[in-house]
Amino acid sequence: MDERDVRLLKAISDLGTGSPERLHEETDIPVSTIHYRLNSLREEGVIENDLYDLDLDALGLGVTVVTEVYTSYSGSYRGVAAELEAIEGVTQVFFTMGEYDFMVIAHLPDSDAVERLITDLEAVSEVDRTNSTFVTSRTKDTPRPLQTYSLDTLIDELVDEESE
Repeated sequence: MDERDVRLLKAISDLGTGSPERLHEETDIPVSTIHYRLNSLREEGVIENDLYDLDLDALGLGVTVVTEVYTSYSGSYRGVAAELEAIEGVTQVFFTMGEYDFMVIAHLPDSDAVERLITDLEAVSEVDRTNSTFVTSRTKDTPRPLQTYSLDTLIDELVDEESE
């Protein structure tokens, strides 16, 4: 990636849109160059989709549960991860180092769904126990991690020296 790519990605994150016209206004990069760069970033797998962000509270999925999952398994962790990922409402699964093996985040409609989540997690044969925490308030929950960095930091950290 070069500096223009990083500037585009930061602008997409800050503006919440991939509109070439809006990106041009923000970055002064020509619209034709933006089209070319966006297509290249898609082909490289950096940009995965064009989905809109959703307000989970407005959608009715405002109950967030963070669950630590302790397991016993042999072989690769990927099989257990796939079972956890398949549970309805689970939006993120992390394989971790530490006391627990997995961290699972779910966005659910109500307490009945929380009960179902715990039941489904514990039905996975490799799961020994779980420890769940209700999120009472999301103080920071951005689907766009680039918003948390300054443009200068992103350029310093992400621009390939060879591309300059």
